[in-house]
Amino acid sequence: MTKTPDKKLDVKLIALDLDDTLLNNAGVIGDKNVEVLRRCADTGIYVVLCSGRLEAGIAPHVHRLEIAGKETGRYIVAINGCSIFDMHKRLQLMCNKVEPEILLRANEIAEEAGLRTQIYSTDTIYYGEMNPWIQMDIDLCKVHGEKAKDFKAMLSQGSPKMLIPCNPKTPEIAQTLLKKLKDEFGEKAVVFTSKPYFLEVLPPNCGKGEALLWLANHIGIKAENMIGFGDGMNDESMISKCGYGVAMKNGCEYIKNIADFITEKTNDEDGVGDFLEKYVL
Repeated sequence: MTKTPDKKLDVKLIALDLDDTLLNNAGVIGDKNVEVLRRCADTGIYVVLCSGRLEAGIAPHVHRLEIAGKETGRYIVAINGCSIFDMHKRLQLMCNKVEPEILLRANEIAEEAGLRTQIYSTDTIYYGEMNPWIQMDIDLCKVHGEKAKDFKAMLSQGSPKMLIPCNPKTPEIAQTLLKKLKDEFGEKAVVFTSKPYFLEVLPPNCGKGEALLWLANHIGIKAENMIGFGDGMNDESMISKCGYGVAMKNGCEYIKNIADFITEKTNDEDGVGDFLEKYVL
């Protein structure tokens, strides 16, 4: 499938998913992506990393781009759109939380399935009981993990996101839980899989796309001048709400189908940088 622009795009903000999009298969930003995104930031285009990770797990990638000190590199969208962080002011500009009763019930359902859950602050993943899949996510995100003294008490305070990590070898368990949680919570929470084995519970009406619309209004640009790059289901609202939605060549078929364009190269070939150089710069 090939979907590419027939002219240069008018872009004021670039929104970028991390895993399997901006990051290569080694989990780092490739040199071509770095070079092109620095040029974009230097020309006055905002470069905004948008991830399911918490702020502390995103910041090192902004530093890799060396744009954090620029006006065009100051913002990040974290926790799949639940939080917007201004790195110049070191301030969380916006934060949405899942209601406590939803968290407590989701935790109960997960435990009934033999799984454990985790929640987030800006720099720490908290859990009630460690298992290999929670450790896997902590290692992936390269952030601090901490056992809560009273996990249910923390759930009772609300959280921007709950993650139910599952064994990657049995993703069908996550799909079964996905249906159960969707049926139970309805419109009271957003429930989806960011990876086939990562089940996420977010506040209602919350996503990367919604956060980007808030940010666009905050900095005074139009949604039609935003371009969003993603590969998976947690990128759906970003792909649909940005003026230009771009799916990675290695992305899932659903995202490719709803996107305006598809990169000609994969995440492991610096597909983002290749696309921006050809169609934006």
